[in-house]
Amino acid sequence: MELVRLTVAGSQAEAEMICALLETGGIHALQRQTDMAAGAGDGFPSGGTREVLVAAGELESARDVLAGEPESS
Repeated sequence: MELVRLTVAGSQAEAEMICALLETGGIHALQRQTDMAAGAGDGFPSGGTREVLVAAGELESARDVLAGEPESS
């Protein structure tokens, strides 16, 4: 399964909220620390921006969930 970036959240808490919202729409999502500030924490997680990832085949549906648009049947 290919994972693609849906969005970048400003914090871990924000990323967790986005993932929870996607889960309510039936879309499995993962979040991970970005490499935007590589080296800033000397290899230790230091918070910061997080990527929210979804399966490539669910990208459009995930965008609709975040936009608040109803699913089309």
